[in-house]
Amino acid sequence: MNPSFEELGVSSVLIEKLKHQGIAAPTPVQEQAIPLVKKGHDVIAQAQTGTGKTFAFVVPILEKVDPAKDFVQGLIVTPTRELALQITREVEKLKPEGVQVLAVYGGQDVAKQAHRLNGKAHIVIATPGRLLDHMRRETVSLDAAQQVVLDEADQMLEAGFLPDVQEILKQTPEDRQTLLFSATITQQVQSLAKKFLREPKRVTVKSEQVTLTGIKQLVYETTDRAKQDTLLKIMSEHRPFLAVIFCRTKRRAKKLNEALVSRGFESDELHGDLSQAKREKVMQRFREAKIQYLVATDVAARGLDVEGVTHVFNYDIPQDPESYIHRIGRTGRAGGKGLAITFAAPKDKQALRDIEKLIKQKLERRSLETLSPGKRGEEPVEQKRPRRRRK
Repeated sequence: MNPSFEELGVSSVLIEKLKHQGIAAPTPVQEQAIPLVKKGHDVIAQAQTGTGKTFAFVVPILEKVDPAKDFVQGLIVTPTRELALQITREVEKLKPEGVQVLAVYGGQDVAKQAHRLNGKAHIVIATPGRLLDHMRRETVSLDAAQQVVLDEADQMLEAGFLPDVQEILKQTPEDRQTLLFSATITQQVQSLAKKFLREPKRVTVKSEQVTLTGIKQLVYETTDRAKQDTLLKIMSEHRPFLAVIFCRTKRRAKKLNEALVSRGFESDELHGDLSQAKREKVMQRFREAKIQYLVATDVAARGLDVEGVTHVFNYDIPQDPESYIHRIGRTGRAGGKGLAITFAAPKDKQALRDIEKLIKQKLERRSLETLSPGKRGEEPVEQKRPRRRRK
């Protein structure tokens, strides 16, 4: 029998607020992490998005924050603006009266943010670059921050934020509590933890149990040269309602999106080169199904939680097997069914073996010959018409 929030020591006020959000029982990561955080331990937690990890650190932070004290007590650092906004929304739903929460990220007016920071935020949720900007302007002080969360630490370091994260941590109290959450525990993540965490407790949630139920997984063996045509033919056959297509780099995402749009697909791109306003607009259009295909990079899609995603395409095979689990977890959510299709070139053989080893199953191989005869070897005729109409 799993423990209840009450048994984890969560206050009745917060339990009531969680119930209003439809959350009645803790997930495995909450079950493991909440008691450790409440006892004051530093924590390293390995858990994907979709495991309930946000509440695993938000709940104990909200229990500790004191609205009567006018300074930043809790800091949550995250790699992307989308994730900062998502976490802020979750905190806003649960926070006690009088607790001030502020999201700090690039693409917003710095002066406006500074003004709000002067209004004494108790919890700051920030991306590293913009937070450092405020620290240098002395519009935010972390001198008394009691709890610091590094969320999606692997993506933060992969995106080149290591110097920023180190600088931020150096300007917080030495006796702070540090909580590190990461989908993968890479070498970089381990060395950061060794340097800044004190005798951390480990929490691990088995990702394959969390994200793979209800997701059919296929591999289409192709070549780099034939990859785009293969994708177009499969998309014309499957006709996904909402699909996320993962590319390795911003450049590849941009190029593929242009190719899809030119063939009449309702598609857009999501990556770090876009302005905040553009990214939010793209996400809004995707949520409302005004676009059906989102061509994204890993960092941009981290924290992406959209209901009704029917397909995930790994246009480029992910750099590590854990990222595969994270990517395909964008579909098959909330008990729904999903289809994950990975394109594998001959050079991807080892990466595929690593994925299969992690998920403990053999992925079904397919080729274009397995599509229906009418589509085999053809350009998708229906998709070409819109291009001829455009002048």
